[in-house]
Order: sequence, then C-alpha cells, then structure tokens
Amino acid sequence: MDQQALIAIGLFAVAYGFIVSEKIHRTIVAMIGGILMVVLGIVNQETALHHIDFNTLGLLVGMMIIVGITAETGLFKYIAVWSAKKAGGHPVRIMVVLSLVTAIGSAFLDNVTTVLLMVPVTFSITRQLRVNPVPFLMSQILACNIGGTATLIGDPPNIMIGSAVKELTFMAFINNLAPIAAIILAITVPFFVLFYRKQIQTTEELRLGLMKMNEKAEIRDPVLLKKCLVVLGLTLIGFFVHQMVHLESATVALAGAFLLLLLTGEHFLEEAFQRVEWTTIFFFVGLFVLVSGLVETGVIAALANYAVGVTGGDVTKSAVLILWLSGIASAFLDNIPFVATMIPMIQEMGTMGVSNLEPLWWSLALGACLGGNGSLIGASANLIVAGMAAKEGHPISFMKFFVIAFPLMLLSIAVANVYVYVRYLM
Repeated sequence: MDQQALIAIGLFAVAYGFIVSEKIHRTIVAMIGGILMVVLGIVNQETALHHIDFNTLGLLVGMMIIVGITAETGLFKYIAVWSAKKAGGHPVRIMVVLSLVTAIGSAFLDNVTTVLLMVPVTFSITRQLRVNPVPFLMSQILACNIGGTATLIGDPPNIMIGSAVKELTFMAFINNLAPIAAIILAITVPFFVLFYRKQIQTTEELRLGLMKMNEKAEIRDPVLLKKCLVVLGLTLIGFFVHQMVHLESATVALAGAFLLLLLTGEHFLEEAFQRVEWTTIFFFVGLFVLVSGLVETGVIAALANYAVGVTGGDVTKSAVLILWLSGIASAFLDNIPFVATMIPMIQEMGTMGVSNLEPLWWSLALGACLGGNGSLIGASANLIVAGMAAKEGHPISFMKFFVIAFPLMLLSIAVANVYVYVRYLM
C-alpha cells in the first residue's frame, strides 16, 4: 500500500473518530477532512467534485423545502391530534397510533424532519394526559428508523444507495423493503405496549379533556395547505414514475420544491431556504470527498478484495456479512459515512466475481437503517429526540435507550436476515 493510500486512510480514520466523539460538529470535521484530501494531493479538485453525489444533495434539499413549507400550515399537528382522538384518548392506543404515524411519515419525509414535527405534539398530548412522555418517544424513535427503511426517500442511506445504483428506483425500494419494514414494525410496536402499558395510565377526566381538543384549530393556513398537498402529491407521483420518464429523483424533488415556491410567492423563499439543513448538506459534501480519497488510492478496492476472499464470492455469505456488519456498525457509528464507504466497496465486488449484487444492496439498506435503532448515537433522529426530551426535563440516557433498543435492533436484523435469504437467495 503506497504512501497516498496510507494518508487517505489516516485522514478518514481521524475524521471518523471526531465524528463519533462529537467533540467537534460533524459537518466541520467532514469538510476539513475533504479539503485536506485535496490540499494534500490525494485527489484533485476536479476528481473530488466528480465524487460528490449531487443527486443525493438535490433530493435532500428539495424535500426539505417542501416539508418546511408544509409544516407552516399546521398539517402535522393536525394529524397528531386527530390520531390521538381516534385512539379514544387512551395512552397505550395513542402510543401505538403515534408510532404508526411516525413510521409512515418517515417513509415519505426524512427521519429528522418527522421527529422534529412529531415530538412537540407528543409532549403536548402527554402533558394533557399527565403521563411520562419517554415511552412514547422511545417507540417513535424505533418506528422512525423502521419506517425510513421502507422507501428511497425515507432515510439518507437509502437515498445514497438509490443514487449510486440507477436500477434501484423509488418503486423498487417500496417493493423490496416496505414489506419487511412493515413486518418488523408489527413485531416492535407490540413490545412497547407490553413493556410500558402499566407506566402510562391516565384518569378518565384527563382522557375526556384530550377528546375535547379541536384538531381543526391546528390548521393555520388552509389555502397554503391546499397548495402544499397538491405539490406533495405531484412530487410523490413523480417519484413513482421517475425512471419511466427518465428523470433523476433529485430533479423530481427540486421541481416540486420550486413549483411550491412559485405558488406560494417570494415571501416564502428566504424562510424556505432557512429551513434547509445546510449543515447536513455540507456534511454530505465533505463526506463524499473524504471517501473519494479511499476510492482513488485503491483502499476501497482492497477492502472489496478482502471481503470477496472471506466469502469466496458467494452471494449468500456476502449478503449476510454486509447485513450484520452494517447493522452492528450503524448502531455505534453514524450510518451515513458508513454507507458512503460501503457503496464503492460493493460496486468493486461486482467486478471481482460477485454476479448478483441486488441482495447486497438490500442487505446494506436494511442493516444501515435498522442498525440506527441500536443505540442513542446510531442515527441523527435518535439524538434529536433525546435533546428535545432533555430540554423538557425528561432525559433519555444512553444506557436507558440501549438496554431496550439494542435487543430489538438485533431481533430486527435477524428477521431481515430471514427475509433476505428467503426472497433473494433460496
């Protein structure tokens, strides 16, 4: 291994260490690491730009704009209050319904946006019922990551995989991942009911008070809501047919975003762009350049060669290895840089005798998304919920989360393993 490769590995390892430690914001770490890859001559600027996946970035920006404007209408609060009332105001039923709403929301929005919308409403409902919000938040975190597994746009790892492999369309993700996501959700939510049902009891008086809440009052701008629903509907239709009309998913998302800005007027423009999580966007930019150093120096090819050697090029062994490695690694490492490293490795394995890569892609998506449930630092949404809970005086410690979530994560990976084997490898 030459000196350039060793420098690239060192830079990547140091950056990864800082990202995991959270001593410095991960966006700053990724950008400095990417810049150093160029400054030290590991990759030149043109090559670095070539490795930045603008389809992933465009998809994220477009959806952030659409969701940011839609949130202004009060739609998501309406859905939460309406759901709580449909559950009869019973805390256990509400926990189930909010988990399902979170899972569905995460499938068609991004995980971070979903929890930012759901958590404040959850606090409002639990205050009304005077019950501990932590069980509700715990179930929503797991439901969020499970639901995000189901679609191309549900979780950043899926966006990255779909962008890297053009054959994996929006419908392909739904057809292949939504069924197993639904099965795992059906296994996970009842566990929370059994575990927490005695801890979230309320009085009849408080329950009736919740039933008197008017969900229609949460809709602040009906005219804007209609525009948002039309554009959101058109955007989702675009995702379903994007390959048939030869458009990238980023083009669909950005077209939807700017159509909505056209319909809503210029006064929404600056606010919409303020709602874009630019820290996340630049984190991706730095990360893509960091990984480009490993690709260009042959490190990724060497890792792929080693993986093929371990599995003998056998698709079944490779899929199982990637699924479990992704699941356990993503529980303790940010799944975005992990997936950014794995994508070129799997692509390289395709040139080394592994003939059918499809089970490997689905294994990576399942492992990375479901693995995020393994610990509090496994996914960005987990940390955001924990931070919001701490501000409300209900801290969720690493161990409190770990002892419940990690066994459920292992169970979900085991179920996914059976699914991958039965569907793709038998």
